[in-house]
Amino acid sequence: MTPRPLVLLDLDGTLTDSAPGIVASARVAYAALGLPAPDEATLRSFVGPPLVGSFRAHGVSDERVAEAVSAYRAEFAARGMWDNSVFEGIPDALARLRAAGVTLLVATSKPAVFAHPITERFGLAAAVDGVFGAPPDLVASDKASVIGEALASLGSPVEPRRALMVGDRSHDVAGARAHGIDTLGVAWGYAAPGELERAGAVGVVARPADLADAVLARLRAA
Repeated sequence: MTPRPLVLLDLDGTLTDSAPGIVASARVAYAALGLPAPDEATLRSFVGPPLVGSFRAHGVSDERVAEAVSAYRAEFAARGMWDNSVFEGIPDALARLRAAGVTLLVATSKPAVFAHPITERFGLAAAVDGVFGAPPDLVASDKASVIGEALASLGSPVEPRRALMVGDRSHDVAGARAHGIDTLGVAWGYAAPGELERAGAVGVVARPADLADAVLARLRAA
């Protein structure tokens, strides 16, 4: 029997518009450290990539990164994680892909302790076949390791040509490439102009309404 095709789905910026809660939580973290917060555009760039790298890149010293992450997560757990919404058209796209026989796995750099309740609250967990997030520590939270865990859960090797990552940032592309998997970018997320193309995405989908057709066309062409 031919294995079902696989689609790995990023969460923030791909399935959900999570910027409001993430930006607010990051701003609280900077205040807790007594540091000036970056501007709004920079804070929006925190959506998607591993949090540790974002703090390090924007004014937080290595010695204080753990403190920043702790402050961020306290605010995020209390309020930020629920300041979130599913992009219009995503539920229909997921339903179409599952009806077409595609296995759907969420693979997010967000810690699993947040990814699971968020996908449950917003009805996404029931729409996919599994949810995988980063561990709670500050080290092993790169996208490639999360994708590796998702792939291992399937119990048998996946042919890269029968799999596709869907995401909105360059780290999604890099994480999937580490496993030989192509990435289809989405234009409604938080990437800078040209970011996905420069990273090597095989295409960029303009609207959630176009996602299922674009994914299925890519998988059939593989």
